[in-house]
This record gives sequence, structure tokens and C-alpha cells, in this order.
Amino acid sequence: MTNTNGPAPPDAPDTPDAPVLPPVIATVILHYGDPALAANLAAALRRADPDHAQRVLVLDNAAPRPAIGAWRRLPDNLFWGGALAWCLDAARDMGCTHLWFLNNDISFETRPPLVARAALRMARIGAALAARGPGGTSGKGGRVGVYAPAVDRNPYHPQMVRDARIQYRRVALVDGIAPLIDLECAREVGGADCADNPRGYGVDVWLSLRAHRAGWPVVVDHQLVVRHRYHTTARSVDGFMDAAARAEHEYMTRRLGPAWRDEVARLQHQWIDETTL
Repeated sequence: MTNTNGPAPPDAPDTPDAPVLPPVIATVILHYGDPALAANLAAALRRADPDHAQRVLVLDNAAPRPAIGAWRRLPDNLFWGGALAWCLDAARDMGCTHLWFLNNDISFETRPPLVARAALRMARIGAALAARGPGGTSGKGGRVGVYAPAVDRNPYHPQMVRDARIQYRRVALVDGIAPLIDLECAREVGGADCADNPRGYGVDVWLSLRAHRAGWPVVVDHQLVVRHRYHTTARSVDGFMDAAARAEHEYMTRRLGPAWRDEVARLQHQWIDETTL
């Protein structure tokens, strides 16, 4: 683990030295619970990025209270993990290169634009890592496998809590608040892998860890920040969190062994901070 303490610009210029082809991003907000949450987030993103508005989409996960202006309404509740798997396929069918899969209970703390800023910074981070040679990335053509904004606070993942002094952080895994996933990376590592855990707790960690192990950079951008209201919807459904926690334990035990919590804790503290971009 490397913790650098040198100052970094609070917001580095978003114009690269050389042209970088932008990714094509499907930004999907998963709705279940209060329809206003997804609607407000979608409206904020469309205002922030009018050029990307047609691909800011609300997916209604068969919610008891239907979404406002949904892109699709699923016939059955696929839960978080199942919806992620569905969206990975849907984004690919739309001709996109990336899926930005957003919880409905987040808000952005960074000024607009947001989708365009994330796309450009992700591309620049990939290029910066590729320029370092084999030690910086692993021959993925300057592409980042999983990119995530930092969070103002995170009681579960310390590697994702914003540090304004740095530009970005190379990590082993991220949570599922707002992962921006390269579809080729997801395909290469076996997709969401959630058939035995559609509720999704642990699926985010396992997907990003598989990407990391396969040589795809996994990064947290500390100059693009979200605020998250934890378990807004999960707590509103009786018994959901207990059932999801039991499913997570069985799921992660099958993949990382009975000491999986210790292994995840160890991996959470394996990071390298970068102060320039």
C-alpha cells in the first residue's frame, strides 16, 4: 500500500495532451423504492450532460411503485445482481462500450459535466497507466476495467473515501455504488457471476477483484465524488438485508474461502495513490 501525502490540484485540467477516443457509456439508474430518487438523479445527470442525455436511463426493477419515465420495466425483480447482469447485456446490445451502473440513492458532489468528465478522466487514467509500461498496467491497451467515483464517506470500503489531495487511486476492488464497467473487461472475466446470489451483496466486490486479478486496472477517481445514502431501499423491505447478508456469506465463501472477510479487508488496504494526471 502506498499513501502519498503530497498536494494535488483539486481538479486537474480535463483536456488531454493527445486525442483520446471517448467511451460510449450507458448510464443506468436502478429503480426500486421511491420513484423520486431515480427521477431526480436522472434529471440531474441529463441537465449536467445534455449531449449524453439519451443514454441516461432508468431501469424499473419491477418495483411496486413504478418509475417515472422508465427506459424499461422488468417483468420480475432481478435484484441488484440480476439487474447488473441484465444491464451488461443490454448495454452491449445498444452498441455501448461501458456501463455506468448507479444506485438511485446517490448524488454528485462534483460540478458538471458528469458523464463526460468521467469518460474523459477514465480514458486519461488508462492512458497514464499504459504510458508507464508493464508496471503501470498489463497490456489492456490503456483501458480501465472498473472505474468508480470516490465517496464522501463509506463505512464499508475505506479505499473509496475521498482524499482531495490525490487524483486517483489504484485499488484491488470497489463497491457497487456507482461502478463504471468496461464491457470487454466484464466479458473477459465472466460477467456478473451472480446466478447464485442475485441480491448482489458481494457481487460488486467479486467482479472488480476478478478484473484486478486479470490485469485490468481498477481505479477510484478522487476528483469525481458522490454522496451516498446507504441502504435507502434495502431497509424499506422487511427481511431483505438479513437475507442478502446470508447470501453474500455463502457466495463469497464459495469464491474466497471461509476467511473471505479477512481477505477482503486485506485487499481493501492495498492501494497506490497517484497525485498527478
